[in-house]
Amino acid sequence: MNIQPVRQTMPLSDDADDPAIWVHPTKPTLSLIIGTNKARTPRGALGVFDLNGRLIQLITGLDQPNNVDVAYGFRTRRGRVDLAVATERYAERLRIFQIDPQRRRLIDITDLERARVFAGERGERAMPMGIALYQNPRTGAIEAIVSRKAGPQNGYLHQYRLVETRPGKVGVRFVRAFGRFSGKNEIEAIAVDHALGYVYYADEGFGVRKYHADAAHPHAERELALFATHFRGEHEGIALYMPRRGDGYLLCVEQLPNNSRLHIYPRTGMQREPIAVVDLGTDETDGIEVTARSLGAPFESGMLVAMHSKGRNFWLFSWESIARSLQRTG
Repeated sequence: MNIQPVRQTMPLSDDADDPAIWVHPTKPTLSLIIGTNKARTPRGALGVFDLNGRLIQLITGLDQPNNVDVAYGFRTRRGRVDLAVATERYAERLRIFQIDPQRRRLIDITDLERARVFAGERGERAMPMGIALYQNPRTGAIEAIVSRKAGPQNGYLHQYRLVETRPGKVGVRFVRAFGRFSGKNEIEAIAVDHALGYVYYADEGFGVRKYHADAAHPHAERELALFATHFRGEHEGIALYMPRRGDGYLLCVEQLPNNSRLHIYPRTGMQREPIAVVDLGTDETDGIEVTARSLGAPFESGMLVAMHSKGRNFWLFSWESIARSLQRTG
């Protein structure tokens, strides 16, 4: 089954890679899509789009940003703020931005020296790629789970707590290394289920792996599942559709030329086989993101954003089109 986008964003200059969705706290129609332009400095950038796909801010000067994610209610000395955090591959660090809901702008609050990741590593083992932000319900802390361009068969991913290092600046503190790796390609895409406490990541060319997201869980080091091992293409973007009512879905992208495919798994229980497979029509899709929040017409039931390589942009799908596909397979 195939679905059609209802909108597309304006193109980025070099290589669109990964999107995130920020939902406005009082007016969901003013929500934002934040996407990476994967290029070396000074062309590396974050593009900020409105829900019509119009580019309203471009933050340049990043040294090959790969993935980006958002988190809500980070605690600072001046109150709580929402964050967008990107990996900056060749600077070997995270870039951390406060989201201003009034101006709908991102403000760089990175403590550049204390936002470095994979300390002590060299070359591609020190280069961050994927990121997912996890809000620990037990402690309230916001933590970044980060993958890299290359790594060992155990401990490929690192987890960092975001910390305010001084007023107006945020860095990271190491929490743990975890995660198995097949050794086939690399690990980039990561997604976290905050409510259920799981982290999923794509071991490209091999499958999707599942762990506990809380580093203090008694079985935090145990792999809980390995699935989606049947893809022809690479395992790329992962996202979670998490409605307030109902179980929701885990979405995994199979990267293919001209028509990447979305494999949909149940969010709860064992993720053995997909309950539906949807043709997106996007080319060589890397990152995706989804929200179950209503963003107004035509996204009343939520929105899926998928990277489209040939267009160097992101396609916006109404969740209703995906829901209809699920009904037909059901």
